[in-house]
Formats: sequence, C-alpha cells, structure tokens
Amino acid sequence: MFIEIGHFAVILALVLSVIGIVSPILGLRTNRPDLVRIARQAVTLNFFLVSIGMAAMIYAYLTHDYSVKYVAATSNSKLPVFYQVAALWGGHEGSLLLWVWILTAYSALVVWIHWRTQPVTMPYLLSVQSLIMFGFLSMIVFLSNPFERIFPIPLDGKDLNPLLQDPAMVVHPPMLYLGYVGFSIPFAFAMAALFSGRLGEEWIKVTQRWTLFAWITLTAGIMMGGYWAYYELGWGGYWGWDPVENASFMPWLVGTAFLHSVMVQEKRKMFKVWNLFLIIVTFSLSLIGTFLVRSGVLSSVHTFATDPGRGLYILIFLAFMLALGFGTLIVRSGKLKSQIEMDSIISRESAFLFNNLFFLVAAVTVFFGTLYPLLVETLKTAKVSVGPPYYNAVFMPVALGLLLMMGIGPSIAWRKASLENLKKNFLIPILIAVIATAAAWFIGIRTVFGLAGALTVSFVSATIVQDFAKISALWARRYEINYAHAFYRAFTDNQRHYAGIVTHIGVLVLVVGIIASTIYQVEKVLPMRPGDTMQLKEYTIRMAGLQEVSGANWMGQEGLFEVYKGDRLITVLRPQKRIYTVSQTPTTETAIYTVNLGHLFMTMPEVGPESVSVRALINPLVLLVWIGGGIMGLGVILNIFRPRMKATP
Repeated sequence: MFIEIGHFAVILALVLSVIGIVSPILGLRTNRPDLVRIARQAVTLNFFLVSIGMAAMIYAYLTHDYSVKYVAATSNSKLPVFYQVAALWGGHEGSLLLWVWILTAYSALVVWIHWRTQPVTMPYLLSVQSLIMFGFLSMIVFLSNPFERIFPIPLDGKDLNPLLQDPAMVVHPPMLYLGYVGFSIPFAFAMAALFSGRLGEEWIKVTQRWTLFAWITLTAGIMMGGYWAYYELGWGGYWGWDPVENASFMPWLVGTAFLHSVMVQEKRKMFKVWNLFLIIVTFSLSLIGTFLVRSGVLSSVHTFATDPGRGLYILIFLAFMLALGFGTLIVRSGKLKSQIEMDSIISRESAFLFNNLFFLVAAVTVFFGTLYPLLVETLKTAKVSVGPPYYNAVFMPVALGLLLMMGIGPSIAWRKASLENLKKNFLIPILIAVIATAAAWFIGIRTVFGLAGALTVSFVSATIVQDFAKISALWARRYEINYAHAFYRAFTDNQRHYAGIVTHIGVLVLVVGIIASTIYQVEKVLPMRPGDTMQLKEYTIRMAGLQEVSGANWMGQEGLFEVYKGDRLITVLRPQKRIYTVSQTPTTETAIYTVNLGHLFMTMPEVGPESVSVRALINPLVLLVWIGGGIMGLGVILNIFRPRMKATP
C-alpha cells in the first residue's frame, strides 16, 4: 500500500509541476500576484511529494518488498542494509527519482531564500524550474516507473551490481547529481534574467554561491568516482576516459569557465552574452550526461538503461531546452551588448577570455572523443574506440595551457598591462620555471609531458608565492604587524580572491600527483604460486599462500603476499577474488599499501587451480590526486562562506 502512496505522490507532483509552469505566467499577464504565490506553493509541495515517493521506495527496500519490480531487480535479502538503501540509485528508475528529488529540494530552497529579494525574476524562475521538473517527472511516470509491481512475486531479488556494493558508490552518484542538478539554479536565474529583461549583473551575484556549491559537489563526485575506479576495478588507474566519466567532466569544464568568466562581468561589466552562453551550455551538458547514462547508447558499468525510447525522450527534452535557452539568448542579444570594450590583448580581461577558450576547447575535445565512436557506429555499423592516446595527444596541451593561464590571470593588470607590470609580476616566476625545468631534466625527466608539467607547475607556484609575499609585506608595513598576521588580515579582507588561490593550489597538487603517477608508474604481471617471489623496484613480494574467505553475500579466495624492503617485512597485502553468490558475478578486490604519498597496489585478476595471476604496481605520489581535490574543496568552501569583501589596499 505504501508503494502506491509514493506512486500517487509522484503523479501529483507531475500535475503540480504543470501548475508551476503556467500559474506564474498567467500571474504576470493578468497582474495577479496570488497566481505567482500558487506556483511557489506548488514547487514547495513537490519537494514533499517526491520525498514521499523516495520514502516509499526506501521502505520497500528495507522490507524486502520484491513485488516491486525495481526492488527485485536491484536488491537481495543477503544485501547489507547499508547497500539496500543505496540500491535505490543503483539502477535507472531509482537514480532518476533521486535526480528529481534533488531538483525539487534545490527548487524549494531557492524559491524561499530569494522570494523577497528577487520579486521581478521570481515568476520566470518558478516557470523554468517547474519546466525542468515536468520533463523528468513525465519520464518517471510514463517511461521509467520505479513503483511498478510484478506478479508472480519472486522469492528473492536479483541483487545489486557487485561493483556498486562499495561505500564510495553510495555517496558518488548523489554528489554527482547535486552538481548536475545544482547547475539548474544559475541556468534558471539566467533564463529569468533573459525573460524579464533584467540583464545586468544581478543574476550573476545572486547565483554565485549556488554555482560554487554545484561546482564543488560535481568535483567531489568526480573525485570519488575516480577513487572508486582506482581501487575497485583493479586496473591501477583513476581515470580511463570512460564515456560516462567524460559525461560528468564536460559540464565541469564549462562550469569552471563560467565561474572564472563572471568575475569579468562583475568587475568590468563585460562578457554578458558569453556568460549566458556558458551557463546554458553547462546545464545542457548536464542533461547530455543524463542522456548518455540512461539512453543505452553507451556500454559502461556506469550506465543504467538500455531502452532507446527513454533515450529518445531525453534527447527531445534536451533539444527543447537548448532551443529555449539559445533561442531566448539570440532574441535578447541586442540588449546585451557591452558598453565597455577590451582595451588591450595584454590584460586580465584577455587572460580570462583565453582561460575560457581553453576550457571550451577542452570540453569540445572530450565531447567529440566521447560521441565520435557513437556517430561512426551509427553511420557505418562499425565499432571504434577513442582512448587515452587521443586524449593525451589532444587534451593534455590544452590542460597545460589552462595551467599557464591560472598563473597569468590573477597577476596581470586589468584593462592594459604595462611592460613594467609584466616584468614585476612575471620575471621571477619565469626564471624559477626555467630553473625548475632544467632541474627536472637533470634528475632524469625526459618526456615532453613531464618537462612541460614541471615548467607550468613551477611557474604558477611561483606566481602564487610571489602574490602571498607581496600582499603580506604590504600589509605588514601598513599596519606594523608581523608577516603571518599581515597575511591573515589580507586573506580575510579579500577572502574571495585568496580562496580562489587556495583552489588553484589544490589544482597544482593534483597535477603533480597525475604527472608523477603517470610517468613513474611501475607495473608487473606474473603468474605466482605459494613460495614464489616477485621483484618490484626495491620491494620483494613473496606469495605466502591462498585462503578461502566469505562475506554476507559473497565468497572468494584471498592471497597473502609478504612485502619486504631489503630483509625487513613491511606489510602483508591481501588481494581477493570474489564471487557474489546470488548473481555469480566475479570481482577483483585490490590490496593497497601506502608509502610516501604513493601506493603499492596489487590485484589477482585470475585465480587458477595451481597458480594465480598477480598484478602489482607502484604508483608514486598518487595520493596527491585526492589531496589536491580536498584542497580545491577547501578553497571553494572558504569562498562560499566568505564575509562581505572589504576594499583591498
């Protein structure tokens, strides 16, 4: 009975979303504020109605109600309780319900927070958010119903995909969706600005923290997904340019460009059309990510649906949203011309523009690399793949360009940089970068990728240190305080700027981790028997034995591998090969030992009657990838919770 209540609540939410679209438009046309208030109540009620639907599904999981088709397909009585709840987003229908629930939560929050401060744009905002709700609720009700019953009722469920039975996958999808759906808020405000004619900087300022929150949650989701792939899939890497990984990366790239570009509009009232273009593209790419995951056109562990009808529906909805966004932008473009022209190509405005172009080129590179195989397969009925060689050749130079702009942008002057300004800000960083690159050559780095990375990372690091040193010295002289106190004062008085610098530091740390773990990764794959040894650089690995192990819903074999450095035993690694009893799906469980911010990484891809296949890797400094991600997150948190910015000296 509870599942029917949840189903009815979602159907009612669909009806209310129509009211949310139509009511504010009628209110504007007839000058009746009460109709706009009705839309606000409809949006708020939708959050509670979809929450009832979510609660009904979770209850069905916890009570093992296998009369619900979706529960029977993604759960099992032996599944730990932790994963029974997370199984809700372990398949297509439930993940879509989660998507809509997050959308309704965002919508209710933004309406109640900005109801009084944005009275002119609020009716349009309500209509746009309700339109997005309508699109996805329609899909749930008519094409992807998670509340559907089956008969006869199976005795037990088919089980959740074993690869998804992992703590990271409990958190990873909701974080991605918080990012995907979060970009609907700045998109809706942008559309409201276009519809209402309020095309100044107000919508940029209102959405700043919303955009930052969407960006950091999407970043966290991507980082979690990379860590899950690293230790769960057993291939020794954290990013394989999988099409569904790319689906989350594309809106991240354009969203990052948008975050940088809006600073120019705030400071110089430029890039008005460009910023609207960027946020429309960002949200559109979020919808494209939804299409790729749920259409069945991609083959990946991340994908859910294989029904082309669902994919066609999302494609039509995406086309409608693109037409609405870009059509309105074209109509309003005449009123968006900037009154201020760029004074010089050598200026901070220009640096931000080049930064944006690099981000867009990166996004286009990933976009074509992801969709080209699908296009070829459709037109020629042949299968092709685009893998790391393509991305390393095309994407990496663009990424290095982005890094360089990260050092140039915050340091170069607005309007027009003089030769004196350029020498003052960049001479020392360039010298340090050249010295660091020469040092990298002398210590044995010979790859173009490694040397270019050393050059860019050292240059950007030097600009950051120089910036901190200058501002600390200036404030120390002004207030006659020590340098540490001076830096703290400078940071807190312009927290937005320096929080951005903290985020840039995180990017540098992440890049060092990527370069080191890519260039210096060492790998060996050998068959081994108990008593055999393997030499991996300075480590001697001895297979001590193989033992039977089991869990709540799996059984398997665990290898015991003693790791020696010289004559000293430093650890025992225990990789596993599991079989999940219900689905009979095999998985490879990784054993990882941390040393000097790197990993000694081991798996058993195959276990035979007489020997096992052993894959061992050394990934130096790989932890810097996730430490860098954490520092990036800290920078964004400092930005979101910053006080009102004071005047800088």
